[in-house]
Amino acid sequence: MKSLRLHALRSVLTSLGIVLGVASVIVMVSIGEGNKQSALRSIQSLGATNIIVRSERPPESQQLGSESRSFVASFGMTRVDLRRLEEFVDSDTIIPLKAVGSEISKGASRTTSQTFGTVPMLQKAANLRIQPGGRYLVEEDLKRRAPVAVIGSEIEKLFFPLEDPVGQQIRIDSRVFTVVGVLKPVGLAGGTGSALVGRVLNKDIHIPLTTARLEFGDLVFRRQSGSFSGEEVEISEIYITAPSTDEVVSMAEHIRAILKVGHPKMSDIEIIVPWELLENVRRTTATMNILLTAIAAISLLVGGIGIMNIMLATVVERTREIGIRRAVGASRSDIATQFLIETGSLSCAGGLLGIFLGVGISIGLEDFFPYIMELFGWLSMDEVGVKLETQITMWSIIVSFLVAAGTGLIFGIYPAILASKQDPIVALRHD
Repeated sequence: MKSLRLHALRSVLTSLGIVLGVASVIVMVSIGEGNKQSALRSIQSLGATNIIVRSERPPESQQLGSESRSFVASFGMTRVDLRRLEEFVDSDTIIPLKAVGSEISKGASRTTSQTFGTVPMLQKAANLRIQPGGRYLVEEDLKRRAPVAVIGSEIEKLFFPLEDPVGQQIRIDSRVFTVVGVLKPVGLAGGTGSALVGRVLNKDIHIPLTTARLEFGDLVFRRQSGSFSGEEVEISEIYITAPSTDEVVSMAEHIRAILKVGHPKMSDIEIIVPWELLENVRRTTATMNILLTAIAAISLLVGGIGIMNIMLATVVERTREIGIRRAVGASRSDIATQFLIETGSLSCAGGLLGIFLGVGISIGLEDFFPYIMELFGWLSMDEVGVKLETQITMWSIIVSFLVAAGTGLIFGIYPAILASKQDPIVALRHD
């Protein structure tokens, strides 16, 4: 340690590769793990035991609609499909959703969003939470066909920025609805969940299914780019909850077989299984972690080469010291051990510094990265719809330190052997 302190700057520069290598491994793994956990939370928000069956406009109807100025496309699930599922699928939770309306307005403010007629059970199945002071749909709303609505957090921000929306009225197309509750942010807007369901979930509005059928029917009309088109969809989405995660995949295949009876090509129906997506995300992120760690480990290799280079120079520099030690009785193993201890000390010290640096960067990166993006004039995280999350893992710290220490020792073996083979007489003559 005294020898290392006598050449402090050289020691720091020698171990710098190890420091950066360990830090980069920890940071890379923490970013990968953070992104994985974020994606997993997004998918789990859809319900790990849920199967989402969704009506999709088939490609052929989209092409036909673009060629004509007026067109009504009939596609997707029907109430007959719903009855089949209720009869042949072993689940207590089969929840239909019916998409109605396209324009939401309050006074002069208006936006395009999606309204869904549904039932109270959706709140539990989709893990929906209500902000204090409001409520979700109840059975009484269904029985009375009540004109009530539960709005998403984005709708609240747009129409009610400075007032409590509960008890206020909004228009869905030309119909007036009273707001009875506000959904808490789902956490999926612009992220994985939105990509899965094809819309911004925080802009959804929920109304009673019976009210949706009474007020809107099955036809939804839209004007766009000078054309007039309509969609006839009886059931837009169905949430089906499996008894356990072990039965999700098999139940999804069973549902697919049932729906093929009325939809042989399945071109207008999509089945989303969040549990399968969870497993895919785990496999993908595990592969990415291995790749990122391998890339970062190159720094450790470079650091090891740097240590070997300096130790070879040190052997030449300390040839006379080696000769004196051998003359007073030191064995070859004593000399080799001395140099191995020095390289081990360098690599271990570099590993510890790398751990502190990597953990510090990982902790601060989540908060300071948006400012770094803005400092260099890049797009902000909100504009690109990305949120950087980090999560430090203990295995990355332990593995990177052990690899750093091992790298130092491995690359220190050759200089140590070279030093131990010095002829004492020749070494004593060295100036």
